[in-house]
Amino acid sequence: MKGVLICGGSGTRLRPLTEITNKSLLPVYDRPLVEYPLRTLIAGGVTDIVVISGNEHIDQMRGYLGDGTRFGCTCTYQVQEKPQGIAQALGLAETFAAGDSICAILGDNIFFDDLASSIKSFKTGGHVFLKEVTDAERFGVAELNGKWKMENGKCEVISIEEKPKKPKSNLAVTGCYLYDNRCFDVIKNLKPSARGEFEITDVSRWYMEQKALTASVLKDEWIDAGTFESLHRAAVMVRERK
Repeated sequence: MKGVLICGGSGTRLRPLTEITNKSLLPVYDRPLVEYPLRTLIAGGVTDIVVISGNEHIDQMRGYLGDGTRFGCTCTYQVQEKPQGIAQALGLAETFAAGDSICAILGDNIFFDDLASSIKSFKTGGHVFLKEVTDAERFGVAELNGKWKMENGKCEVISIEEKPKKPKSNLAVTGCYLYDNRCFDVIKNLKPSARGEFEITDVSRWYMEQKALTASVLKDEWIDAGTFESLHRAAVMVRERK
């Protein structure tokens, strides 16, 4: 399995901080934000990683992470010329993946659950990680089968929507995605959404339609550190757990 660490986007919600640096390099207590998703990949046994970021920040990412040696991994880099969605960024990793399955993770997501066993046991199809939230309309939202039937610790996803006005559940899709190599063919056939982006939710929906999308429901905290409030909360939480 190959790792795709997506650190693109314009970080508008964190300006003026992101006028100085990529949001994934902003501090969360005692280390840059990007180290948290990076360590999630490494803990899952994923050590061959491509870092995807925009032209304006790729050198900063390379300057900090280097070739990955000091973190126990190998890092290479790919430029996302325009921020056109998570799926578009993932599509840039096709050559790097070289036929392997991938674990894609967003550079501003911090997981306090241990995802390692799910990553290591992944074989085929797609798998997402869900978290109960109170503001589901802000996220991709998944609905599970009514009985939450568990097989090998996983649930079957029966619907998935991007930022629905009337969510069918309170389960937000977090920023870590496991896909087999078919995801790249799916991405090639995607059309932009109403907001002009290639949505990762549409990739997951394709797997769902093939009855090949499973999910794990997280029990511990998850933070999408894309706002001042969530970035501060992440720092407090990390400090409390030291």
